Amino acid sequence: MTTLFIDADACPVKAEAERVATRHKVPVKVVSNGGLRPSQNPLVENVIVDAGPDVADMWIAERAGRGDVVVTGDIPLAAKCVGAGARVLRHNGEAFTEANIGQQLAMRDLMADLRAADPFRQGGGKGFTKADRSRFLDALERELRAALR
Repeated sequence: MTTLFIDADACPVKAEAERVATRHKVPVKVVSNGGLRPSQNPLVENVIVDAGPDVADMWIAERAGRGDVVVTGDIPLAAKCVGAGARVLRHNGEAFTEANIGQQLAMRDLMADLRAADPFRQGGGKGFTKADRSRFLDALERELRAALR
């Protein structure tokens, strides 16, 4: 059975993911360290894990597999889930796949090295836009349909 796993800490598309999953009658696991308002939707289970680095990620990685869909911005978690056969999406709708996960990990490591080499380096990611939200909705719809086949 397909399950939608959401790495919920700092996830800007929880409500959208819940709507799409409900339309397909897919159970949702919203995994976080706490502090989120529980959904009243019977398909949605809020999973509260212990505080600590990567605890929510480990919980998802241990359970997600073939036929599941994972929403995360965490590249190491995405790599584990892709390796287990799950379909994985970023919050902006970009898919992590076997073909691109290696490059994504390498780029993450390179950027970490660059930040460490220049402690005064400023900047961050670009803001989350309506177009990102729209791309996410389209991508999640496609991934859930494919997973349910």
